[in-house]
Amino acid sequence: EVQLVESGGGSVQPGGSLRLSCAASGFSPDDYSLGYVIGWFRQAPGKEREGISAISSRDGSTWFWNSAKDRFTISMKSDEDMVYLQMNSLTPEDTGLYYCAATHKVFLNENFYASARDYEYWGQGTQVTVSS
Repeated sequence: EVQLVESGGGSVQPGGSLRLSCAASGFSPDDYSLGYVIGWFRQAPGKEREGISAISSRDGSTWFWNSAKDRFTISMKSDEDMVYLQMNSLTPEDTGLYYCAATHKVFLNENFYASARDYEYWGQGTQVTVSS
């Protein structure tokens, strides 16, 4: 079974940076041949889980939503099954529990990858707190 483990969260001041890591394991040979998408989501207290960014193992395509555009980058080391989310210029609004998730689904409309309900596997999350 696919397992995901996030790390790299912590407390930073506004304007700071963090790099989150997502370690994936348990992919089958079919998973690798069909490809998958890893997404990052944020859940702030009292709010719904929202999509931040995603990357495809099939062709390296990347997508960003909400406030992640222009501040965050996502990358994948396929040989190590690792996905990274580099977050720069952090603001208090970036505070929340960050999850990585995996899906085998293929969407023509990339915005579907921002929906938490379309991912089959989830990590436990890593906390990010941005505060002065």
